[in-house]
Amino acid sequence: MNSARRCSRTACGRNAVATLTYVYADQTAVLGPLSIHAEPHAYDLCEQHSERLSAPRGWEVLRLANDLRDTGPSNDDLLALADAVREAARPSEPAPRTPPTDDPSQGVRRGHLRVLTTD
Repeated sequence: MNSARRCSRTACGRNAVATLTYVYADQTAVLGPLSIHAEPHAYDLCEQHSERLSAPRGWEVLRLANDLRDTGPSNDDLLALADAVREAARPSEPAPRTPPTDDPSQGVRRGHLRVLTTD
């Protein structure tokens, strides 16, 4: 099974590189990078069809930055991932223990429970 998504245009068999969605309330066509998952109300387009895209008269085409080259993770991505792993591996500091108090006005404290006296 081929996991690559194809262009939504009829008779086009090229791989999709961009996703087109419409915002009808704003009369805007939004063309951005290929979405992670195929959406039922979005259109996947190949490079050729995404470059030649036009919208109906009166509509605006909003083209989001679309880097077609797969450069892999950047140094910033790798550093952020390493910091997240270090943070998750760091042991948490235990809460300081407070000695139990036997003051009747405060109640007797045993662990997380407190015994209140009724007068």
